[in-house]
Amino acid sequence: MKIAIIGAGAMGGATAEGLLNSGLLNAADITISDPCQHILDKFALKGTSITTDNQAAIAQADIVMVFVKPWLVQQVLTGIRPVFKPQQQRLIVIAARVSSAQIAEWMGFTQETFFLCIPNIAIAQQQSMTFLVPVHATDEETSQVKALFDELGETILTDEQHLAAGTTLASCGIAYAMRYIRAAAEGGVELGFKADDAKSIVMQTMKGAVGLLEATGIHPEAAIDLVATPGGVTIKGLNEMEHAGFTSAVIKGLKAGAK
Repeated sequence: MKIAIIGAGAMGGATAEGLLNSGLLNAADITISDPCQHILDKFALKGTSITTDNQAAIAQADIVMVFVKPWLVQQVLTGIRPVFKPQQQRLIVIAARVSSAQIAEWMGFTQETFFLCIPNIAIAQQQSMTFLVPVHATDEETSQVKALFDELGETILTDEQHLAAGTTLASCGIAYAMRYIRAAAEGGVELGFKADDAKSIVMQTMKGAVGLLEATGIHPEAAIDLVATPGGVTIKGLNEMEHAGFTSAVIKGLKAGAK
C-alpha cells in the first residue's frame, strides 16, 4: 500500500507520524506533499518521499489523503483531478465543513467512492478518535479504510449529518481536555506542587479515570458516587465547580463548536 498525504500541517503531520510509528508500511511508501520546505525536510529525514507537487505526490498512491484548510480544498482537489484515478485510487478528505457534494463537484464525481474523515492530533500516538463517512463506498471498501484508521486509534463510522458533532466532541474535544489538564495543573501549583509534578498528577488521574471506565463499563456518575462520600471534600469540590457552571460550560462549548 502506498499513501500520499497532501498537507503536512498539524493534522496531516500527525497522521504521517502515526503511520510511521505504526509500522504498517515502509516510510518510502508514504509521500508527503507540502509547500513548506522545513516540513518536508523533517519527513525526508524519516525516510518518506517528499514533494511540493501534488500531482506528482499522488501518481503512485493507492490512498490519497487531503489535509488542508477548508478554503484550500477546492484548489487542491481541482489541481489533482486531472491525474486522479477514481477506479484505482481512494480519496480521503480531512477538512471540517467541506461537504461530500462539494467534493464530488470539484472532482467531477458522480457515483465514485471517497471518504470524509475527521481524526484528532492524538493520531500521531495511534490514539485518535476518528470519524469516517463513506460516500458511495461498498462494505469492503469501507472496511479497508476503517481498518487503516483502526490501527491509528479508534474509528466510528457515521453519516455526514453527524460529522460536525463528531468534530467538536473528539477533534476539538482533545483541546478541551487539554484545557482541563492545564486548569487542574495550575490549581495544583496553587495548592503547593511544582508545575511539572502537578501536570503529571493530573495526567495520571485522567488516565486512571479512563482506565476505570473502560475496565468496568460503569457510568461516570456511578464512579463519582464511589468517591463522593457524604460531607466529604470531593462533593464540596464538585458542587463548587457546578456552581461555576462546569457541566453547562462544557455542553455549551461542544454545541458552539458544532455550529
